[in-house]
Amino acid sequence: MPKRPATCPCGSSAPYRDCCGRLHRGQAQARTAEELMRSRFSAFAVRDAAYLLKSWHPGTRPRTIDLPAGLRWERLEILNTAEGSPFHTKGTVEFRAYHSQGELHEVSRFVRHEGAWVYLDGDTA
Repeated sequence: MPKRPATCPCGSSAPYRDCCGRLHRGQAQARTAEELMRSRFSAFAVRDAAYLLKSWHPGTRPRTIDLPAGLRWERLEILNTAEGSPFHTKGTVEFRAYHSQGELHEVSRFVRHEGAWVYLDGDTA
């Protein structure tokens, strides 16, 4: 497993261990759909497949995740959010994620499952 970064890959200025790292370790849950989106981007960046699977809705979750060794996730840009607050049961996050081979533009859908935010699916642009 790659070395954990000092600064969180999600774009906050916080240390990884205090930001998305605490979600990856199971010490906290995402309070909003955007926070889950950021933690999932960070999980791709640090190659944490277990967290990605755990934070995926069981109805749409793949059996495995392929994390290509040569692909580095570099930066996340949140473009828009709708609903997804601590008081909602669903939400969307539009983002652009930059990686070593280009970028991904997606509108992701999130829902609450058993009280926790999970990734449902998304539409790529």
